[in-house]
Amino acid sequence: MRIFNRDLRLQDVTLLYFTALAALMVILVASYQAPMHAVDVSKLVPSGPLPPLPMPFRVPLDPRGELYLAWNISYANQEIYMELRVADLKQGVLLGMSDQGELTNADLVVLWNTGTRSYFGDAWSDAEGRVSLDSQQDYELIQAKQKPDGYYLLFKRPFSTCDPKDYLIEEGTVHIIYGFLDGPLSTLGQLNLSRIHTGVQRVLMLRPDTPPPALPPDVQTLEVRAPNVVIPSQETTYWCFIQMLPDNMPKNHIIMYESVITPGNEAIVHHIEVFQCSPDVQTVPQYSGSCDDKMKPSKLNFCRHVLAAWAMGAEGFYYPSDAGLPMGGPGSSRYLRLEVHYHNPLLISGRQDSSGIRLHYTPSLRRYDAAIMELGLVYTPIMAAPPKQHAFHLSGYCTSKCTQTALPPGGIYIFASQLHTHLAGRGVRTVLVRGGEGA
Repeated sequence: MRIFNRDLRLQDVTLLYFTALAALMVILVASYQAPMHAVDVSKLVPSGPLPPLPMPFRVPLDPRGELYLAWNISYANQEIYMELRVADLKQGVLLGMSDQGELTNADLVVLWNTGTRSYFGDAWSDAEGRVSLDSQQDYELIQAKQKPDGYYLLFKRPFSTCDPKDYLIEEGTVHIIYGFLDGPLSTLGQLNLSRIHTGVQRVLMLRPDTPPPALPPDVQTLEVRAPNVVIPSQETTYWCFIQMLPDNMPKNHIIMYESVITPGNEAIVHHIEVFQCSPDVQTVPQYSGSCDDKMKPSKLNFCRHVLAAWAMGAEGFYYPSDAGLPMGGPGSSRYLRLEVHYHNPLLISGRQDSSGIRLHYTPSLRRYDAAIMELGLVYTPIMAAPPKQHAFHLSGYCTSKCTQTALPPGGIYIFASQLHTHLAGRGVRTVLVRGGEGA
């Protein structure tokens, strides 16, 4: 094939050359232009004053403690401020929310690197895990800053955005997903969540907009903690520890309790309970070890009266001003059993822990004695969900025979409910039935 004919003039050849060069330049410029809706982090200019710091709520996202999320809530503006700390930022990071913690059909915010610049943007994933930049940008980047302990991203978004691709932030558990990008991306469309390191965390994003009650001046504290536990390098461990109350301790009322988590282990300590042993058991041997160990003292099985229960993401628990949970006094045991559930999916070894519960109690007894009643399901294969179920409901009942035996004739007042499931749980609720009518 002949490209030029004989009559093609030098002027025509020159014109063709510069036309082709111009077209090539247009293609190259188009290939490297910035994402239309994303924020170039290097050109970020704060649009307003920063929210008050420090953030009152915080949670570690990954078991290694490389990713921390803190947040502040503005009910007046119906907005939530979020601060994401990345201990060792490499190519990028993403944070998101989805209905059940899935990577698909998720609402995302992504920081990614093209190789020359870093961009921040509101994004979403489809049913295959592919990521697209959202045409409606509802996450507003306020600050991006490198500090000695990591890279910080401060951003905000409304509770509700009216964007079908966005997650509605409301009361209840929010499934937070996260991921670490392992390479530069020329476009966000190259990202597929199934090909990067990701994880999920469950938190209560919206908290009551009320200050905590003041504790009385005569309040005292008791920490129930298992000292220097070396967390086993297995996914699930229940650790038991026996601790004694002071000798001849009079009756007191527990009026508040909170978790005490060893720094760095916040993402591994899944839940904690404190049980009081039966007064019928005169002595309980000292023990610090696995609750599932077949060689553990059999008397640990008589320590089932719940004094406090905490699960990951929960704040401190305050009793009403006219009620307290009895501890100490005649007819009660001095022995307490601490149970700590460690969730260690990365099988981290050599990690030490001394987590537990801090009890706040007062000798000034309140009008009512409170108690904790546990309802739910025992751990047994009988409770397994059948295969190939889209949804399966499991219910635990406190029958009328039980309430008639255990409760006083005048009944009881239920003032709080703490809900907790493990990884298979998707929703949980407490139903109160009084006089044959359910609430």
